[in-house]
Amino acid sequence: MTVTHEYYDSPTSMEPLLPDENARELEDLVGDLLKKSSSLAGRIHKDVAVSVGNLVRSMNCYYSNLIEGHNTHPRDIDRALKHDYSKDKQKRALQLEAAAHIAVQEMIDSGKNPVEVTSPEALCWIHHAFCSRLPEELLWVENPDTGKRIEVIPGQLRGGEVAVGRHFPPIATSIPAFLKRFDAVYNPRGLSGIRQVIAVASSHHRLLWIHPFYDGNGRVTRLFSHSYLKHIGVGSSLWSVSRGLSRTSDKYKSLLMQADMVRQGDLDGRGNLTARGLKEFCLYFLETCIDQVDYMASILEPSDLLIRMEIYIEEEVRAGRLLKGSFPLLREALLAGSFERGKAASITGYQDRQARKVLSSLLEKEMLVSESHKSPVKLGFPIDVVERWFPKLYPVS
Repeated sequence: MTVTHEYYDSPTSMEPLLPDENARELEDLVGDLLKKSSSLAGRIHKDVAVSVGNLVRSMNCYYSNLIEGHNTHPRDIDRALKHDYSKDKQKRALQLEAAAHIAVQEMIDSGKNPVEVTSPEALCWIHHAFCSRLPEELLWVENPDTGKRIEVIPGQLRGGEVAVGRHFPPIATSIPAFLKRFDAVYNPRGLSGIRQVIAVASSHHRLLWIHPFYDGNGRVTRLFSHSYLKHIGVGSSLWSVSRGLSRTSDKYKSLLMQADMVRQGDLDGRGNLTARGLKEFCLYFLETCIDQVDYMASILEPSDLLIRMEIYIEEEVRAGRLLKGSFPLLREALLAGSFERGKAASITGYQDRQARKVLSSLLEKEMLVSESHKSPVKLGFPIDVVERWFPKLYPVS
């Protein structure tokens, strides 16, 4: 690539890394987010939360795909998780990409990622865990000026210069220094609780600004933000900021570009980059987090969820697709978290044989799931029920 621009070579060029400490608007948003995210965690039974977490990971993947311009249908994602891949090579590649994203987030949710979430090692771990699961055809980028293809090596920092729109990220040889500074400032151990949450928003932009990898930076950054939020006890498997970022993608991308700008005069901080732009992005990011927690709280309200489930089940029973007695079993799974198979008769009020028949039907349709043929059953969320039980989780297609 012919370099016609002076690329950044010193970590001081990405200052400020955090908004001013007197940013009251940001602190108010942090307080709101902390309160609401804590409340969300206690809204449903912990066993149900596991099933919801699986659903949210698929949702997060779908919206992260959408930000990247990859519209992978939720049903195709669901098929990929069952290793049912399309014969169409391009669609199969996108299915594998989706499965990779979900696998990495599941590892993060299970605490299998590096403990030092802001370290260069943790960022490279996310990139490696994601890219190593991709098909070969997705591990190349092309220089639009020269047509040269560059291999994307999982977990490896880029070794050459790139341009991202009008933004020219740091030169490749300086990326380790930038990431070292990134870790020093954003490591949660050195920040107060409020500043940790603000750091999640700030670091989201600054990691994209550094653009440490040839490809996959957007996905790594969103997974990193999820990891950071979870690490500091604010995020969980029950909600995802990616849905909000995608649903306001024009604003998301516009504010990212605004925060890329250099300082706009003496009233715009003292660093090289715009302090005002960074603050505006942080406000947007935190507002988006709150909006998504509010949304998930609304659709996980047990009494409302039960109403939606009951209406759906009644329609399915009338259509002959489900058996009478299905709803009591689903209600028990939602409220109790799980139940022993032998309790199906007492829950439905049916004789054992008919109760087992109803239970088997729900297991077959994955509305109830179980780890084995003898273990307790808990609530499942197959793709067929998602839109009815969780309205607006995905766009209407």
